[in-house]
Amino acid sequence: MIPLRPIHIPEYPTGKMKLNQKEFDRAVRRAIDRIPDEIRAHLENVNITVRKRPSREMLDELGMTADDPPLGLYQGASMMERSVFAPPLYPDAIFIFQEPLEQMCETLEELEDEIEITVVHEIAHFLGIPEERLMELGYA
Repeated sequence: MIPLRPIHIPEYPTGKMKLNQKEFDRAVRRAIDRIPDEIRAHLENVNITVRKRPSREMLDELGMTADDPPLGLYQGASMMERSVFAPPLYPDAIFIFQEPLEQMCETLEELEDEIEITVVHEIAHFLGIPEERLMELGYA
């Protein structure tokens, strides 16, 4: 089974954002472009997928509910778990969940900031970047 690692911010306030899929995809691209090169370089072989919300299976696997969903999810084997003798069976993926992110944001700038933070936290799971380094980069 592929381990699932969420980014989750509990009890966020209700925001007012509501973008269509194209607008949200553009916000994701802009947010990813702002990520520092040392982290963004590792996104090359990672599929980034936007979904409206996490699936029931994802929530069940994480022990979470639809009332308190994750903002993003890394799915795959971290660099620490990999071996040249047993390569991953599936490509790594980062899921970005549009509705939970929109619910916590009131402006497009705030939304892009949260998307950036979410993607960085998810790729940090893949790389094994400690929270201290994320704090140095301004992401914790």
